[in-house]
Amino acid sequence: MAYDLQNKLVIAISSRALFNLEEENAIFDEEGLESYYKHQLEHLDNPLAKGSGFRFVQNLLAINKKFDNKLIEVIILSRNNAATGLRIGRSIEHYNLDIERTGWTAGTPVSRYLNAFKVDLFLSVHTQDVEEAVNSGVAAATILPHTPITSEESDIVKIAFDGDAVLFGDESERIYQEKGLEAFIEHERQNAKNPLSQGPFFKFLKTISEIQDKFPMEGSPIRTALVTARNFSTHERVLGTLEGWGVRVDEAFFQGGVQKYEVIKAFGADIFFDDQDTHLKDTSKETPSAKVPYKRL
Repeated sequence: MAYDLQNKLVIAISSRALFNLEEENAIFDEEGLESYYKHQLEHLDNPLAKGSGFRFVQNLLAINKKFDNKLIEVIILSRNNAATGLRIGRSIEHYNLDIERTGWTAGTPVSRYLNAFKVDLFLSVHTQDVEEAVNSGVAAATILPHTPITSEESDIVKIAFDGDAVLFGDESERIYQEKGLEAFIEHERQNAKNPLSQGPFFKFLKTISEIQDKFPMEGSPIRTALVTARNFSTHERVLGTLEGWGVRVDEAFFQGGVQKYEVIKAFGADIFFDDQDTHLKDTSKETPSAKVPYKRL
């Protein structure tokens, strides 16, 4: 019987998001494809350094040890040629990552293969692929490079999300941008009983919640946090929306415009998703962080 990805949490990640390939990418940009291949082959026995997405992937895969049948599937989808996969494969073995499926597209946009692999979340450093993935309805984010990796495998995966334009739609965010804070607060209070629309990461959060439901609340291997710039005066609509969706976030922080990076660090997030560069610039110094693009209408 064919291996079925339908009922699993499927994470697709590019090789540059999983491993630090910045030196190798510079060789490709400056010297061309032949020099890039030669460098990779000459360094087959040198494991690649951990990239920004490594800790998140490592800790997610650890959840599978709690089950006979895997709940989490991680797939590498890369614009590289398959020949460059040799060193990636050696590095996967070196770090003992349970990754058995890969795709190498030799420059073809990776986004066109996401539905074929039933992908729930796509992480890449290639912004165009990420934007195309979001526009096709797949949760995706551009992971920021050079994040320091400071911890090893953990029994708990911690994921932090921004609210508007990430978990929720961006209609409220647009009101804030166009009309200011007072108009935004008034709009949210008037619509407190009306649920927010689903954002690009709704399906991903829903899938996570289904995994969390397999455990007692205090024993879940996944812990989530909502970290939003909203004031607490707008909390009713946010929390009512999550309740209506039948999903939970374990921790929620209404920052009221206060910088997010210290709360994200204190939470100990393995990854943080936001749509605003102003927040990600600071969080990425301490926490693996990824930018969620706006969905093109």
